[in-house]
Amino acid sequence: MELHTWGIALLALMFVLFFIELLLPSGGMLGVIAGVVGIAGLVCLFRYDMKWGLSGLLSLLVLVPAFACFALRVWPSTPMGRRIIGMPSEEELEAKRQEELTEKQRLAALVGKEGVVLTSLRPVGVIDIEGVRYDALSETTYVPSGARVRVVHADGSQIKVRQVL
Repeated sequence: MELHTWGIALLALMFVLFFIELLLPSGGMLGVIAGVVGIAGLVCLFRYDMKWGLSGLLSLLVLVPAFACFALRVWPSTPMGRRIIGMPSEEELEAKRQEELTEKQRLAALVGKEGVVLTSLRPVGVIDIEGVRYDALSETTYVPSGARVRVVHADGSQIKVRQVL
């Protein structure tokens, strides 16, 4: 095999190693090896002929930045990229959605229930419904502690109450 064939093969291997570096956690070792392989490929091309060497060098000056842009766009979508960036997995997102849905249903079940004001609602305070403490917002301006209230709205983490007369 001639030197120009080796040079082209080594440059192609360099890009393959850089691509594998995107997918596997190697601590940069594959990137370093890819760089050494690329330099060896350029040396082979320059030893074969100056024109081959210069064309290989110019090709790398164009292809390496283009590959780097491609890698920066693709890397966050890889499993390793998502792990390093801290993006939650699909399972974690689904578990969070289920947890939020359960909490929303639990709060929606409070609508219409009555409780006792533990700390005065001015208009925010603490109420007790069936032995469980909740932060609540009064629809009126002031509800004294010890008063009975009814839940009229529960959405997200906010519970709105009205004094029972």
